[in-house]
Amino acid sequence: MKLHILGICGTFMGGVAALARELGHSVEGSDANIYPPMSDQLGALGITLKSGYRAEHLDPAPDLVVVGNALSRGNPAIEHMLDTRLAYASGPQWIGENVLASRCVFAIAGTHGKTTTTSMLAWILEACGREPGFLVGGVPENFGVSAKLGTGKDFVIEADEYDTAFFDKRSKFVHYRPQICILNNLEFDHADIFPDVAAIQRQFHHLVRIVPGNGRLIVNAEDPRLAEVLAMGAWTPVTTFGFDRGDWRACLIAADGSAFAVTHGGRELGEVRWNLLGRHNAMNALAALAAAEAGGIDAAQAIAALANFRNAKRRLELIGEHAGIRVYDDFAHHPTAIATTLAGLRARVGKARILVGMEPRSNSMRLGAHADELAPSLSDADGVVFLHKPELAWDAERVTGALAGRGHTAADVDGLIATLLGMARRGDHVVFMSNGGFENAPRRFHAALKISG
Repeated sequence: MKLHILGICGTFMGGVAALARELGHSVEGSDANIYPPMSDQLGALGITLKSGYRAEHLDPAPDLVVVGNALSRGNPAIEHMLDTRLAYASGPQWIGENVLASRCVFAIAGTHGKTTTTSMLAWILEACGREPGFLVGGVPENFGVSAKLGTGKDFVIEADEYDTAFFDKRSKFVHYRPQICILNNLEFDHADIFPDVAAIQRQFHHLVRIVPGNGRLIVNAEDPRLAEVLAMGAWTPVTTFGFDRGDWRACLIAADGSAFAVTHGGRELGEVRWNLLGRHNAMNALAALAAAEAGGIDAAQAIAALANFRNAKRRLELIGEHAGIRVYDDFAHHPTAIATTLAGLRARVGKARILVGMEPRSNSMRLGAHADELAPSLSDADGVVFLHKPELAWDAERVTGALAGRGHTAADVDGLIATLLGMARRGDHVVFMSNGGFENAPRRFHAALKISG
């Protein structure tokens, strides 16, 4: 079958393309921007990439158009697809019907930590000989690719609550029909499609409703909004995790989260010692361990596997160090994720200075939905440069003005890099935070450090 994928360079849709190619389909695709790393990954698979959403890209007609959720009515390719009555499906629908229907599906849902926890669980299953398939919203360093079909029965998928497509406004995750489902946490996000947190809870309830009675729900015991979701109805056994409550618990051995003990039902099972930081990653680990155990993995083996886990790229990824200044690239784009990431780094570096370059790129950020929470989330930063492009719909002074002299703005990325270069000194840790490309700011900053000596 010949597939044409619209929005192919997005991480999810690129993963769909890779899986379709692995299944033997002829695959091509279009995107507004053809860019690494996904363009490199797809090119290596022999997938033809076309720039822009032109009607002629769908001529001759493919057997099926797989539509990414970034596309909507008015797009030339979409209008041509509808006018000529081409067969089409969303990415989640295609995955659900063509990949997941015959697999034991592990789905990881939550506002934060989906990519890390999905990568972690896939690695545990791989290290324990299960040869799982996976689709991750990033590139796990243990695998080097965002998606893989796998030869075992298990498939691990990042389960996003964002809507499916312009013609299907349900959350993506309702298409996955998991046997084992992690609910990591739940906060307000995606202000462009959800009016309030109750609307997101309703979508999570829809997910809970399709997990079978012989499956398992793995739920954060510390999250009151998830408790409210379960109170709407749950027909599946529930296993909980947390620091202070839950069936699975962690106790920090190192304050920065690089070592912690794991207990289940009050019995210590072992210790995790790894290169990740933060309480939030210990929580992610508990979720992955509980899901692996529910899937038949020995807990001691799963804990041992985490020693060799390497997180997905752009999760406090160290880009390099020059002149005693360390530079990181991080995906955090919600106040809670920003705060927990910086808290983990602060616990690791002690009194060393932390500088942050921030791009408000997500739809919620651009709309100002999190503006009042941003300054408190940056409390562990000694200096912040906030990218305030002219088109930003709200005044960044709401953030920088609340940072007691630690906040600065820049109208473009060049200015942001220049400001950080003027601030940075030996011993500093400079963290770039964005859920987009950030115009390659982390690597440009690192290169500029080398030039400046």
